[in-house]
Amino acid sequence: MSSALTDLFPHPIVQAPMAGGVSVPHLAQAVSEAGGLGFLAAGYKTADGMYQEIKQLRGLTNRPFGVNLFVPQPDSADPGAVEIYAHQLAGEAAWYETELGDPDSGRDDGFDVKLAVLLDNPVPVVSFHFGVPSRDVIDSLHRVGTFTLVAATTAEEALAVERSGADAVIAQGVEAGGHQGTHRDVPERGGAGIGLLSLVAQVRETVSIPIIAAGGIMRGGQIAAVLAAGASAAQLGTAFLVTPESGASAVHKQALTNPLFVRTELTRAFTGRPARGLVNRFLREHGPYAPAAYPEVHHLTAPLRKKAAASGDAQGMALWAGQGHRMARELPAGQLVEVLVAELDAARTALSAEGDLR
Repeated sequence: MSSALTDLFPHPIVQAPMAGGVSVPHLAQAVSEAGGLGFLAAGYKTADGMYQEIKQLRGLTNRPFGVNLFVPQPDSADPGAVEIYAHQLAGEAAWYETELGDPDSGRDDGFDVKLAVLLDNPVPVVSFHFGVPSRDVIDSLHRVGTFTLVAATTAEEALAVERSGADAVIAQGVEAGGHQGTHRDVPERGGAGIGLLSLVAQVRETVSIPIIAAGGIMRGGQIAAVLAAGASAAQLGTAFLVTPESGASAVHKQALTNPLFVRTELTRAFTGRPARGLVNRFLREHGPYAPAAYPEVHHLTAPLRKKAAASGDAQGMALWAGQGHRMARELPAGQLVEVLVAELDAARTALSAEGDLR
């Protein structure tokens, strides 16, 4: 790892910030205590909710940790397309005996207020998803001693991250579970993406800042591969989703290895932005028709997803998962970090021995 990253966490393992209640303080604590970098996800939190989780985590550990924010999105959704999608979801609302959400209820996610909290109560690391924050935002965080990361899904996006002054880029391959961090969401990008190893190599040739590789990583050998390709660390989400410390629902955790769900797919069905999840009934039926409209679709489907989860209906939930979901291991988060480190060391030793034989 680069020296700056090494100062933050000794092992090249970052726990991805999974929004929606998965990345809870106890998960971040366990990862950070084991020598990785734990993360809280504030994308869907209120500023006060974010502050309370930070306060709780600080009471659990004195190790470095991170907080993730969503970059505010431009108001570019087609109201007509959202209305048509709402009509298509009317049967779902009747089935789950609930009303559809108001698509216009939450465009302002309180980004500026959250940023103010993070400047008044600095945390070691802040990462950004869905775009590049302004240079002023990056500089303000640097002034209070915060290390900054920004997600990118192409080499061009990574270059924009470097130009923003961010300390490192998260290169997110198409294999990643949950939302793709593309900076400009357009319909033709909905199913596109670059594989992680190719992306890391492209980004390494484009920028000089450290790279954190993300996307489908479930084993220490895969961490070794992305480090060999030029990354300084690896970010894992799905691997930590099934840990007992994770805040994911039991239904979501069980679905990752349930033979009913054998593959993943990028979809706009649940939120209006491309996100990778297990293919279930809702995704199959509505994915082809969902418009590029975030966060409108997210708010529209929120009551449906909530009712499905409350009733234990995996076929109506957003089961975010990376392509490596079948390799999930139900280990405590700290133990998982230890196993990954051991696998990484074994892979490096094997590569070294192979090189000596040559």
